[in-house]
Amino acid sequence: MSADAQKKASGEAAALLVEPGMVVGLGTGSTAAWFVKALAARKLDVRGVPTSEATASLARELGIPLATLDDVMSIDLTVDGADEIGPGLSLIKGGGAALLREKLVWEASKRCVVIADAAKHVKVLGKFPLPIEVVRFGHPHTGRRLADIAAEFDLPPPRLRMADRGIVVTDGGNVIYDMASGAIAEPAALAAALKAVTGVVDHGLFLDLADEALVGTDDGVVKLLP
Repeated sequence: MSADAQKKASGEAAALLVEPGMVVGLGTGSTAAWFVKALAARKLDVRGVPTSEATASLARELGIPLATLDDVMSIDLTVDGADEIGPGLSLIKGGGAALLREKLVWEASKRCVVIADAAKHVKVLGKFPLPIEVVRFGHPHTGRRLADIAAEFDLPPPRLRMADRGIVVTDGGNVIYDMASGAIAEPAALAAALKAVTGVVDHGLFLDLADEALVGTDDGVVKLLP
């Protein structure tokens, strides 16, 4: 089974968790897109809270009624992808540069389900570069402070994310620095250190947030718990 087929299977499995009347957090990325499509196909009476402009556009196209995070008291269920799923359902997210909005939606949710293909399930976080969202004002100075933090953890300095069009800017108007570490031995300690840097809005370490994972494999969808 291809990775895309595994993503599709996990997204469709997650869509079956949604019940009529729910407020549903809609994740961002290629795997989350399969969930949004499967949810739309069920034609339930739900409202979606998108984590990015791209997801909002897809949901509107498919006819899912939308609300903003400001419109709701809480979210019943959020389904989102991940770049890596590590021990205890620790996650790296933010490959699509939507980590801040994703984390805000996750933290407002009663239940969070992460969906992924089998390759995303890893023994140690860090092979996928860790995204760090940074305020654009004075970001080179913030980047140097991030390099100091990285050195404390024996990790390489993060690099500003670039694309063909130039500096990558998030939906919130911030920039992304990526830390290609190879392995993160102390995720909780690194998360705390990064968050303490003035200019850092947030980082892509999602710790103690996922309630379960649905991972597509060649043998079907496997459920993982923390």
